Amino acid sequence: MKEFLKLSPAVEKALKEGRPVVALESTIISHGMPYPQNLETARLCEAEVRKYGAEPATVAIIGGKLCAGLTDEELEYLARTGTKVTKASRRDLPVLVARKADGATTVAATMIIAAMAGIRVFATGGIGGVHRGAEVTMDISADLEELAQTPVAVVCAGAKSILDLGLTLEYLETKGVPVIGYGTETLPAFYTYESDFKVDYRMDTPKEIADAIAAQREMGYPGGMLITNPIPHEYAMPKAVIDQAIEQALREANEQGIKGKATTPFLLARVCELTGGDSLKSNIRLVLNNVALGAKIACELAK
Repeated sequence: MKEFLKLSPAVEKALKEGRPVVALESTIISHGMPYPQNLETARLCEAEVRKYGAEPATVAIIGGKLCAGLTDEELEYLARTGTKVTKASRRDLPVLVARKADGATTVAATMIIAAMAGIRVFATGGIGGVHRGAEVTMDISADLEELAQTPVAVVCAGAKSILDLGLTLEYLETKGVPVIGYGTETLPAFYTYESDFKVDYRMDTPKEIADAIAAQREMGYPGGMLITNPIPHEYAMPKAVIDQAIEQALREANEQGIKGKATTPFLLARVCELTGGDSLKSNIRLVLNNVALGAKIACELAK
């Protein structure tokens, strides 16, 4: 496996010394936001991890190498190239490695590479899930399967609001993935602070979450854990506003025949346009909020 995996010197040193490391995904850079906000956000996320005493490991595939920890030049390359970079999930990794190609990692692929590197905590914006209308399309994100089998704890602001949140929770329950609410009993809904759905457990401190992760690992459970962290109130969007934008974006995606891995980037971009950019501002703030929590949990795990 080492022939495929490439750790940055800083990440390798931190792991050898038993210091906290937080994985960060790269699809949010290439497909989640426009340039230059995507590059600015990537740099802010790495700085936020360091602020709490942990080492950031932004994950991507560069030249066929599974990278945990990127240079600033590599971050800028992903940001500028944008959607021309392959959006890489589990199924894409072998082909990209064989072709010595580049890829921006989704939640699923980031979890795989983080687990290979020995990184136990990963912070992102929102996970993929069961799409609306999945009873017809069978459009279910590989992120959910990865949470069921890969031992990495994922900190997020819940599933993206464009998804069917109820069915996403049902799927996670079936797969035995614990869903934790940080300071809340209600599942956060990405742009909005809460939804109509309950999480499995409420936990109020990073230490409590770290203890649960440690217990899961010591018991030899094969999968991960989902830690949902509500967007700060001051950056949350009114539910009616975001719901209206999502419904319109979904109609347009259906009319244009947009399916598969193109769906989420299209919907997020369209919702951003329909909200006059407000959703992008909320997206950036919730990602930074999750990264801060991820760093605190990683620091507790390392004690």
